[in-house]
Amino acid sequence: MAKASDKPVKKVVLAYSGGLDTSIILKWLQTEYGAEVVTFTADLGQGEELAPAREKALKMGIKPENIFIDDLREEFVRDFVFPMFRANAQYEGDYLLGTSIARPLIAKRQIEIARMVGADAVCHGATGKGNDQVRFELGYYALEPDIRVIAPWREWEYRSREALMDFAEKNQIPIAKDKRGEAPFSVDANLLHSSSEGKVLEDPAVEAPEFVHQRTISPEDAPDKATVITIGFEKGDAVSVDGVAMSPATILTRLNELGHDNGIGRLDLVENRYVGMKSRGVYETPGGTILIAAHRGIESITLDGGAMHLKDQLMPKYAELIYNGFWFSPEREMLQAAIDLSQAKVSGTVRMKLYKGNVAVIGRESANSLYDQDLVTFEEGVQAYDHNDAAGFIKLNALRLRVLAKRDRRT
Repeated sequence: MAKASDKPVKKVVLAYSGGLDTSIILKWLQTEYGAEVVTFTADLGQGEELAPAREKALKMGIKPENIFIDDLREEFVRDFVFPMFRANAQYEGDYLLGTSIARPLIAKRQIEIARMVGADAVCHGATGKGNDQVRFELGYYALEPDIRVIAPWREWEYRSREALMDFAEKNQIPIAKDKRGEAPFSVDANLLHSSSEGKVLEDPAVEAPEFVHQRTISPEDAPDKATVITIGFEKGDAVSVDGVAMSPATILTRLNELGHDNGIGRLDLVENRYVGMKSRGVYETPGGTILIAAHRGIESITLDGGAMHLKDQLMPKYAELIYNGFWFSPEREMLQAAIDLSQAKVSGTVRMKLYKGNVAVIGRESANSLYDQDLVTFEEGVQAYDHNDAAGFIKLNALRLRVLAKRDRRT
């Protein structure tokens, strides 16, 4: 019986940015597979003009009906970023997963388009050393188990930038002048963040040059006066900034502006890739850094202590699942259900102070607050708390420690 990989590919949906690499992949699919190519370009708020992607695809022979350019910004923030932020997810304690969380949405939309146009394959441009190949393909297979996946960087013979340039020139693929040399670093961006890796950033002992940063001014150059804002939450999701109700993508856009202007959200990280190697990346997540601090602020008064501590224990596993590409896995969905349940009363407002790269919660209010000033005051308060009750509480908790101490004293 012939394997699926032995069958000819008739139509393939390519995740297409319009850049040099995916333009080369487009031509390679046409020449190597003889397949009809459908291009899909996602607007995730990367800040680039997407119309040129359509023009390039047309020039390379793609039929107009086979060119998809979709504005996914609202879906991205509403259905992917916000659920992740309800969990306060940070991979290895720092990384806000900006690239990781975009991949399942791209994979989802690619599969939807493949079904619409009757394609028998999908293709991505991720390299064979990175995490993205895993994230894309786990998404594809979770949604369409028998789909054919084409990963050019694992298949073609090109092993250098020069070889790719030669292929581009032979096939009359336009090469921007700044692409003829080695790029100083590679960039991935969306509405949540920008990430920079490689080249000038490969030595983790050397500070990243200032020109690497895409989304923030230097904290040293930020204003000497603090910016104070108020973020409103309903059921764990941000719904307003300074009292103005906004859509999810609009909120993140506004917080990005505020974070940019105050030098907030820079991260220089050496992380452990799922494929086994360590890599150094410079990430900028201005709005997300503000948002996660504000979310923890509103949780601090609305979320029960036991629920909060359990969430904090679950978070590393949840973040790891997203980083490794398991957004569509049953275990991520199980964790999401628990996290979402915890957010039922996480509503209210948080005041934030932004100053030279720092984010501070300076006030929180909620109709669902569990904070009882009468209980915690050092002044005379209500009699709901009897100081004498603490003695028995302490003795019970000390019992095993006393038993251990007596035993150790005997030996």
